[in-house]
Amino acid sequence: MKQAPINIKNKRATFDYELVDTYTAGIVLTGTEIKSIRLGKASLVDTFCYFANGELWVKNMHIAEYFYGSYNNHNARRERKLLLTKKELDKLQRGSKDPGFTIIPVRMFINEKGLAKVVVALVKGKKQYDKREALKEKDDKRDMARAFKR
Repeated sequence: MKQAPINIKNKRATFDYELVDTYTAGIVLTGTEIKSIRLGKASLVDTFCYFANGELWVKNMHIAEYFYGSYNNHNARRERKLLLTKKELDKLQRGSKDPGFTIIPVRMFINEKGLAKVVVALVKGKKQYDKREALKEKDDKRDMARAFKR
């Protein structure tokens, strides 16, 4: 039986931030965490990344406890290490030092080999008027689609 592909998105990211650069990173997980992700029990809401000792860590990522995990279960909001190449880590670290820039996870998925991956992005925060403009464009696209449908 083929399972539906796992694709967990941070929908708020594109609304609140302007994506400057994206990278696909591996993530260090325990056994019960990957089982929960395969069931789609994860969330990227209010998640961000930071550097500690030259390594990239993700904080506030919620992966629900595995139902059959017993005493081996994981902490739902623990900090998890992201795996990138040294060159990519250096680029992200330089970029995040600029004022107004930060690193956030945009999407989590399971690749064809069965490994969990996280798409992280270097982002710049949008101003309130930029957000209003984005909403206006979204409404215009929806109205045009309705008009063409008729």
